[in-house]
Amino acid sequence: MTIEQAISLAPAERAIQLIGGDLTEKSLRLHLEGLPGVDAVGLEARAASLGTRSIKTTSKAWALDKVIELIDLTTLEGSDTPGKVQSLVAKAMIPDPSDLSAPRVAAVCVYGDMVPYAVEALGAAGGESGIHVAAVATAFPSGRASLPVKIADTKDAVSSGADEIDMVIDRGAFLSGRYGLVFDQIVAVKEACRRENGSYAHLKVILETGELTTYDNVRRASWLAILAGGDFIKTSTGKVAPAATLPVTLLMLQVVNDWYRLTGERIGVKPAGGIRTSKDAIKYLVTVAETVGEEWLQPHLFRFGASSLLNDVLLQRQKLTSGHYSGPDYVTVD
Repeated sequence: MTIEQAISLAPAERAIQLIGGDLTEKSLRLHLEGLPGVDAVGLEARAASLGTRSIKTTSKAWALDKVIELIDLTTLEGSDTPGKVQSLVAKAMIPDPSDLSAPRVAAVCVYGDMVPYAVEALGAAGGESGIHVAAVATAFPSGRASLPVKIADTKDAVSSGADEIDMVIDRGAFLSGRYGLVFDQIVAVKEACRRENGSYAHLKVILETGELTTYDNVRRASWLAILAGGDFIKTSTGKVAPAATLPVTLLMLQVVNDWYRLTGERIGVKPAGGIRTSKDAIKYLVTVAETVGEEWLQPHLFRFGASSLLNDVLLQRQKLTSGHYSGPDYVTVD
């Protein structure tokens, strides 16, 4: 299948071509449960090895700036206010007021009802900020709502100006083997991302890997989300432990790499929750570069979901500028 063919097909048609036969609960189950089992020992060993690898010593500044460019700066609390969202946008626009050379983040991520305030704050800044507005939807973080409610939640955020939608899958349905239900819900939410002009908000599908319990389930859920039309697969809501881990992210990167080799289409990956230091974030950069290639280190293909990571990266960036960098001392990787 060519990239043009893969992209032009509706999710159901694309899934039928890839799994063969009719798209039924049985055929989905046969395909997903027929995927090769994950070698947990090998996966964790590979992640541990990548976690000790590095980039050139001369690229520290590049790495720190790259992390900033890939951050979805996030506030997802019940106590969020318009003022808090406006402050978040201000920080996204100018991460370090003492150093205007610091790049902007990729997006701000908020609850759907906060989208208008984020859009307004970005618009008030004037010009094209390049910063996207992402909204969590579909009864985030539990996903426990009827499909009409999830669709209404998504449409409301998109009509309010959200550029991206972060949906959560129904983990209960997935864990009970109702893969067709999960597939259909992702397809429906994807269609709810359609704007009046025919374009679509990008859809990130949150797997909540901490609740999937096994690497095999993470692989199956990743394939299911991509087959259903997700533009990104995302580890976590950040509300469940464990959230993002390097082995799980590595596994998801392997899935999108397999998909790319099969179809020529690039799917994004977003680890979210628990990544708080520049040292940890750079491990993810290395893992991406070594698994799918440096071309994935772009905002439309890789993101960090984080609320506190930016603060540490800015601190290390300031120390590097002043000659007092305290982050990891990276050496050249062959």
